[in-house]
Amino acid sequence: MKYLKIFLLLAAGAAILTAEESLAQKASKQRLEPIPADIQVLFSYINDENDPITDEKIALGKKLYFDPRLSKSGIISCNTCHNLALGGVDGVETSIGHLWTMNPNHLNAPTVYNSVFNKVQLWDGRSSHLEVQAQSPIQSEAEMAASSELVVARITSIPEYVEEFKKAYGKDVNITFEKIASVIGVFERTLVTPSPYDDFLNGNEKTLSKAQKEGFEVFLQKGCTKCHYGIALGGTMQQFQVAAKYRFIELGDFRGDKYGMVKTPTLRNIAETAPYFHNGQIWSLKDAIREMGSVQLGIKISDKEAVKMIEFMHSLTGRKQPITYPILPPSTSKTPKPDMN
Repeated sequence: MKYLKIFLLLAAGAAILTAEESLAQKASKQRLEPIPADIQVLFSYINDENDPITDEKIALGKKLYFDPRLSKSGIISCNTCHNLALGGVDGVETSIGHLWTMNPNHLNAPTVYNSVFNKVQLWDGRSSHLEVQAQSPIQSEAEMAASSELVVARITSIPEYVEEFKKAYGKDVNITFEKIASVIGVFERTLVTPSPYDDFLNGNEKTLSKAQKEGFEVFLQKGCTKCHYGIALGGTMQQFQVAAKYRFIELGDFRGDKYGMVKTPTLRNIAETAPYFHNGQIWSLKDAIREMGSVQLGIKISDKEAVKMIEFMHSLTGRKQPITYPILPPSTSKTPKPDMN
């Protein structure tokens, strides 16, 4: 269980001490939950009995996550837009896909870290599972642009991958497109980043500085948890532009689902995932906080208050798994060639 041990050890924070009850209780009353400190409880959150996590699946899913041959051109991988070295994002306003195509809806790539805690995936919430979500960008013409048939043909043409699927799912496994996306989702479920914030809510009052606690108080007082709650501090569908119009709403044609609902981004690792909002138009965390105050809460957040909240948000930067780029198995004479058209 080598891979699981590496990941699960990250959940262990400092020694559990007496919590600062007033602030921790306020957080609990506003539906904030930490990533569980107990390894078995945490595992129960991220595991799926329909496709249980194993070392073999994690290792295979990781390779496929980094393999650009899942794209039509053979040069775009999942990690291209969800770069694990950059907080799980690509760091640009809108993702660039096949043939240098800008996302037609001008959508910003959300972080893949902690996405297992989201109730829904994708900005319009049309997918509820990581395993299903993984199918979408692979087939999107503006992203990886690969048909399901092409992906299966490439993977099954590589003997090492066929053997790894047998080890992960049994010798009679049928390597379908859905199975390929599913094992990528298994790997993504392990991308969990416990933080000082979690350690604090789990009972260690020393993990947050005085400034971070002050910022946490402001965060709670301003009502940010109306949308940013739960373990993910987001990840649910919420009405957008509740109190005012988002000043960059005209850029791109995205308006949410048919009800005008938008998936609330997680605040975890928020200091690492600029630019912000669905169309990536705000690069400053302070500006993003103030814009949210106006658009969602109908209040004016001062620079001083925003700075305090930023101090708190830095406590949401989590401990990440050491990621080494995997050595991918070579293509064969049967592997469909890259297609740049």
